[in-house]
Amino acid sequence: MTQRVYNFSAGPAVMPVKVLEQIQRDMLALPGVGASVMEISHRSGAFIAIIEAAEKNIRELLSIGDDHAVLFLQGGSRLQFSMIPMNLLGAGQVADYIVTGSWGKNALAEAKKVGETNVAWDGKETNYDRLPDAAELNLQPQAAYCHYTSNETIQGVQFATEPEVGDVPLVCDASSDIFSRPLNIAKYGLLYACAQKNAGPAGVTVVVIRKELLKRSDPNMAGYLNFDVHAQNESMWNTPPTFAIYVLRLITQWLLDDCGGLAGIEAANREKAALLYDVLDDSPEFYQGHAQPEVRSQMNVTFRLPSDELTAQFVSEAKAQGLTDLKGHRSVGGIRASIYNAMPIAGVEKLRDFMLKFRDAHKDAK
Repeated sequence: MTQRVYNFSAGPAVMPVKVLEQIQRDMLALPGVGASVMEISHRSGAFIAIIEAAEKNIRELLSIGDDHAVLFLQGGSRLQFSMIPMNLLGAGQVADYIVTGSWGKNALAEAKKVGETNVAWDGKETNYDRLPDAAELNLQPQAAYCHYTSNETIQGVQFATEPEVGDVPLVCDASSDIFSRPLNIAKYGLLYACAQKNAGPAGVTVVVIRKELLKRSDPNMAGYLNFDVHAQNESMWNTPPTFAIYVLRLITQWLLDDCGGLAGIEAANREKAALLYDVLDDSPEFYQGHAQPEVRSQMNVTFRLPSDELTAQFVSEAKAQGLTDLKGHRSVGGIRASIYNAMPIAGVEKLRDFMLKFRDAHKDAK
């Protein structure tokens, strides 16, 4: 196959064609280096320039000041589920968790292995189709931190703004919506994201942590699990994921140069999401959205059809049209269209048109 499909996978996910073309050109020999980025030392001047440029881009996109450190780690969000309580949850303390979907549940499960947790809110009663109001949050005023997931890829719910937690450090899993919109980084004690959903290939995890929180890391804990060790060694305590960081640098540059920064990409993301949500709103008897309208994700559009048979047919016919990876997660079922930053509007328009044609052809199905 030589023609690219429109890939709606939730992750690893679509990347900008411009970036893929740059990777293709540089793969055999990085300009001025004569070797692939996958072959050069992480201590070389060429790679130091790459990782420094990646950090500079991230700081510019998220308006990160000197009070936060930027780390490039491995292990994905699942390792962060453990590292965060290992570093930030001291003896005799409790950590608040706002559970709004599958990834929030996973984060809570790992934290419970480390220390005491408090479930500030859990949306399981309605199968995670909504988010809590401020009055519903059972927050502990002396909590070590409060963890939430900004966007749940499986259920398709997304916080429009950060939950208010007072002086407690706010910790956010932003894996599936990082760089999709502007953020007020001053509100965060720690923000983390594995790259493969919206910022690059699998292999690198970005952690933005308020420097004062690094003091909580126990110097006697295992080195790789210690945030302060990574900060002191500028993400070079072990060999970092060099290729993934190289691609992350290209993607952040693409956001700055081609997308108008985070304000520009947010506008584009809202336009794309509206195309699909308009179909759901116009077809409630056929397409049933999982998330309640006021908390719909701009990244992951989740919905169901009248039957499992129609769902399977939808996925099959869409694939034949070059619209792939639309099957919903097994825990929710239905359809999930992941429309991250790199999904072009042409792909979303083609999916919208397919949805309308499929609905019209099967609207009388029982």
